[in-house]
Amino acid sequence: MKLKPKKIILDLLLAAEGRPLSARDAISACGLFGISENNVRVNLTRLSAEGMIEAASRGAYRLSESAMKLGGEVQSWRKQEERLRPWKGQYVMAYTGMLGRSDRGALQRRERALELLGFREYRRGLYIRPDNIEQDVEAVRRRLYSLGLETEAVVCLANEFSEDQKQEIHALWDTWQLNAGYRDATAQMQAWMRRSDDIEPEVAARECFLIGGNAIRQLVFDPLLPETFVDAKARHEFLQTLIRFDRLGQGIWRNLYETTAGMPKAHV
Repeated sequence: MKLKPKKIILDLLLAAEGRPLSARDAISACGLFGISENNVRVNLTRLSAEGMIEAASRGAYRLSESAMKLGGEVQSWRKQEERLRPWKGQYVMAYTGMLGRSDRGALQRRERALELLGFREYRRGLYIRPDNIEQDVEAVRRRLYSLGLETEAVVCLANEFSEDQKQEIHALWDTWQLNAGYRDATAQMQAWMRRSDDIEPEVAARECFLIGGNAIRQLVFDPLLPETFVDAKARHEFLQTLIRFDRLGQGIWRNLYETTAGMPKAHV
């Protein structure tokens, strides 16, 4: 799988948790994926021009403030289950019908915020999800706004749907695919961990970067549906396996750093 240097650089900065990333370390890490030094430097310049990263010191970079907002969502994947609370049959709805669609940037931020919190479009401009995340609807509202949903959007609780409407709402999420995704990702990570000792260090670093990165993205965008929608036990096993996989991957990258000059310390 050919990774883009932009993705690798951003993943390294997310893993750094606020610590600067030197251009030298970015070049070393990207080199594992066959990316040239010139290509890395070009992408560092582009990311800086796009406002995604900023200079921390000479030859070192960190995520910009705006990028850190989304980065916080990615970095908090280990605590996903802490966001859950028992579902009592209510839903959170977000109405965006009054908002414009001509501003592509605003539209992308709006859709990303709704997707990150597991909302699906039920009717045109009307998004919905079970009310089982965060402390209350006010917390959901604040989180949506902080992620890019315009404050003009209406976010509120809803219930008393008809049985037909409840079935329509339930069908908005492909729960079969979600459950299969939990099981498949768990099996892949477990199988890789069993054979990790027999893999060459550089190959292991590349593979755990790819497998772990895909699993983290899967978890970050998981809608965190209630047990009545999905197999919550399979989701829990997926998360716990990913935590163990991440710990192993960090050790692989740390060892590689200790034996290879300029290699970044750890990331998955």
